[in-house]
Amino acid sequence: MSRSALSDDSRAALDRAVLVWLATADAEGRPNVSPKEVFLPAPSGEILIAEIASAGSLRNIRANPEVCVSALDVFRQKGMTFHGTARIIAPEAPDFAEAAAPLARKAGPAFAIRHVIAVSVTRARPLLAPGYRVFPDKTEGQMIAEAHRLYGVRPGGERP
Repeated sequence: MSRSALSDDSRAALDRAVLVWLATADAEGRPNVSPKEVFLPAPSGEILIAEIASAGSLRNIRANPEVCVSALDVFRQKGMTFHGTARIIAPEAPDFAEAAAPLARKAGPAFAIRHVIAVSVTRARPLLAPGYRVFPDKTEGQMIAEAHRLYGVRPGGERP
């Protein structure tokens, strides 16, 4: 997948997700996964992630830039998994302001963006909850209704 080749499905999965999960590994190969709540697909085709409080992710990326990002719509129980190479854009980098600006607009004043993690996607694949495979006749609408029941929320997001 080229740097500018995030598909429409990939962009839609990122747009639907409330969090993405960034998986990294340290120099010894020990894995770590952490939630990221400020992210977006960039026009370049990269996934931009705001680094707000993730010293461990930064340390791991410096040691091993190969990462995995998972974006899941918890109600549809569908999303995408992206594999690629991450680079860290530090505040002193010439492209930091441009990369951080759309993330800052999304975050609002609540979060200070310390770095931007830019992921060049090399492979993307669909991510499905096991229920789609275990119950292949179950529709997406049924999966959504079941998620609402399981999580105790109504379609508008409010709790019963």
